[in-house]
Amino acid sequence: MKRIWWIPISMLLLTGCVPSTNDETEVLNTEEEVETAIIPSMQLDAQYYRTLLPYKQSATRGKIINRLNSRYDIEEAENGLLRLSQNQFSPDDYYFQEGQKITDEDASAWLGRASKDNPAGLNPEDKRTKGQKQDGDKPPAEILAHIVEQNYLVKTNENTIRLGGVSVGLALNSVYYNTEDGVSYEETISNEQLEEEGKRMANEIVKRLREKEGMANIPITVGLFKQSPRNAIAPSTYFAYGVAPKKADEVADWKAINEEYVVFPTSGTEEKYREVDTAFLNFKQDVEEYFSNFTSVIGTGFYQGDQLREMKIDIPIQFYGAAEIIGFTQYLTGLVMEHFPENVQVEVSVTSSNGPEALVIRKVNQTEPIVHIYD
Repeated sequence: MKRIWWIPISMLLLTGCVPSTNDETEVLNTEEEVETAIIPSMQLDAQYYRTLLPYKQSATRGKIINRLNSRYDIEEAENGLLRLSQNQFSPDDYYFQEGQKITDEDASAWLGRASKDNPAGLNPEDKRTKGQKQDGDKPPAEILAHIVEQNYLVKTNENTIRLGGVSVGLALNSVYYNTEDGVSYEETISNEQLEEEGKRMANEIVKRLREKEGMANIPITVGLFKQSPRNAIAPSTYFAYGVAPKKADEVADWKAINEEYVVFPTSGTEEKYREVDTAFLNFKQDVEEYFSNFTSVIGTGFYQGDQLREMKIDIPIQFYGAAEIIGFTQYLTGLVMEHFPENVQVEVSVTSSNGPEALVIRKVNQTEPIVHIYD
């Protein structure tokens, strides 16, 4: 196991959050039984939900691996839903738990095609005749790839915890990949079709959730996630969300989400990328002047609207000396402060064939970055 060296930048003081043993113990009332739950007393950051312990996994957790095209989308389908859930369920008031309402059987049925054997299927029915199949007609594209559920719990006046809200993310295929009779093909799905079908499925899922015990008076947030093609090197994002208020059987007041991930350096010509791309290229050039024996410097920027919010940079290296790592990391830290604006969070990860070597994190408006060196 690697040790962590905490390296001061001008006598950097370490202020990392240490888990507290003085956690609160509450009684969690559910419809099925009364359970004891532990609420961590430490909240790492205002943007993070506190999570109930012992941790309960969602019944649909394992299905995401086989149905999304990349690890980037696997992470963002969950993280993006956490982010948009904050619009309805404040981390100050709500506690997080993985989804417990949608069962494994529900998910399997809903993700399938509608048919006589599977009337609950949300993907379009394959109505081709035998003759049409022989003529080479293709089935309608499957749009729904995965369903992510998250539960948000609140304290009651009786000092117990109850379900206070549910968020559901629908991961939708932008490209449908299929193999039939040994022939593989792909079909691009338009944004208009994604939005139309996504909203239809969202309303149907809300109706089904309302039928479950304890769900009649629970607000339900639904987000629509556009899954990236298989060759994408950056995550995709949610493009719309809405809320079904208590007792409502449909999502109301859909809102567009203007978020995207951009890989730097970029070939994009839009004005909003230009200044950031120039800063990144200057950063990359300065890194190359220090050491030439690394493979590449790749950045992934997260935009909300026209504003860059976060930049994550990966630097794979080929040298292994401890002194080199320390010197290089100190140099990188200075470059981060020099090239990137203070209103952008920057995270630089240095890796080698041995695994992670160093991590530099500069939070928004932070004058002293946090630096980790692994040894």
